[in-house]
Amino acid sequence: MAPIADAMPALERKLEFSPIENDNPSKLTKEQIQHFNEKGYIFPLDVFSEDEIVAHREYFDQLMAKVMKAGWNSYSINGWHARCPGIYDLVREPRILDYVQDVLGENLIGWATHYFCKMPGDTKRVSWHQDASYWPLTPSKTVTLWLAIDDTDVENGAMQFIPRSHLHGQIAFERSTAEEENVLNQTVHGPEQYGDAPVSIELKAGQISLHSDLLLHGSAPNSSDRRRCGLTLRFVPPEVRAYRGWSKGAIIARGADASGHWIHSPRPSEDTIPAKT
Repeated sequence: MAPIADAMPALERKLEFSPIENDNPSKLTKEQIQHFNEKGYIFPLDVFSEDEIVAHREYFDQLMAKVMKAGWNSYSINGWHARCPGIYDLVREPRILDYVQDVLGENLIGWATHYFCKMPGDTKRVSWHQDASYWPLTPSKTVTLWLAIDDTDVENGAMQFIPRSHLHGQIAFERSTAEEENVLNQTVHGPEQYGDAPVSIELKAGQISLHSDLLLHGSAPNSSDRRRCGLTLRFVPPEVRAYRGWSKGAIIARGADASGHWIHSPRPSEDTIPAKT
């Protein structure tokens, strides 16, 4: 199978890393900003106390029970921030936004969320990929925040990053084969040729990581008897433009979008589980 150089050749997208320029961060250190520019990620960062993350985990457990009853699976809660108040509130959590603001600026759009929940013994993996390959956005300035709902380590399938791979722009990939059991559908082969050796992102529940949308990352199956759940929150500054109607259903998480490009979603009053067709 021939590698695919551009996932969306019909769209005019700027797929290159824009270094963060912030000489006076309020939450991160200057060294962490430099690390993000050079390596493409930052971790671990503390957000929630043990008691707080227990409450978030209980919310997820209740939501997952509804999801499974409706016929969905443990990876199905994707883009439901305008449907579920518990997710909506995390997108607007001030302690989370304080970190993101140091990277993206004072105006923040939360446009996507996804729970990645690997059940004990789950044989599925997330193959090496770049987030920006999937999204009709330009320029590629999305920062993904990964919130650990459960403790995350190598044994239960922690996420892995290829440091410095974000500096290559769009990296060619192949469509994933069924044998990979990939949660997604793109695979970059030979990831270490694009950066340093893989780094495992081990986090305690309540901690977060941040990474560039151009950073190669993935995760192995969960070989343990423990669940591994994390919630991704995706943020951009408002100058990023979305094709194909992707500007709808976002949350203006902090500040404003003077252009009106991003359509703000009101907070839902209760969980609404979509029907599975």
